[in-house]
Amino acid sequence: MGELRTAGERPPWEGLDGTDRHAACVIAARDGDRRALDVLIADLTPLVWHIARGHGLDRSTAEDVVQTVWLALLRHLDRLVEPRALAGWLVVTTRREAQRTWTPSRREASLNDELAEQLESEYGLPEDAALVDDRDHRLWRAFGRLPQRCQELLRLTVLAGRAEYRAVAEALSMPRGSIGPTRGRCLTALRAHLDAEGGSR
Repeated sequence: MGELRTAGERPPWEGLDGTDRHAACVIAARDGDRRALDVLIADLTPLVWHIARGHGLDRSTAEDVVQTVWLALLRHLDRLVEPRALAGWLVVTTRREAQRTWTPSRREASLNDELAEQLESEYGLPEDAALVDDRDHRLWRAFGRLPQRCQELLRLTVLAGRAEYRAVAEALSMPRGSIGPTRGRCLTALRAHLDAEGGSR
């Protein structure tokens, strides 16, 4: 890939969305348009971040993973065979990098830090903190009992929203029309596991 430049013409991704937009950005970035990389980073960093955090990484480690993934894309941009498969490539690369850096001690520190921040900002009384702590533990235990496919689907759809189902379908290699029904079944299974844990109250 040649040296990146800032192009002055109308960007080729303008008016596009989802995988079409990202594919156009990949092609433009290969041609040296710096704006294209900025668009990809703005659009897809939340996806990369959410996957990294979903593997139990603390904020600092997740930030390192995000940076590593984007640097990897920059190095492999010319070798990405199918530009429309970018989201899937990012999902796989982020998952691998997160798994490479994950340790149980990091996960424990991350959960403790997040819980402390949440309780400090929203819950003043120890009794309230205990209730929230119990609820969250039951929720995550229930979530952990879901198949890996359901866990990934729920993470991505909660993050991306309905408008980005196309990117989620690409990332998980699923037909776009099956995401909504599958998500519904996963949520039903989550509620069943949560009820078995004693409910969400």
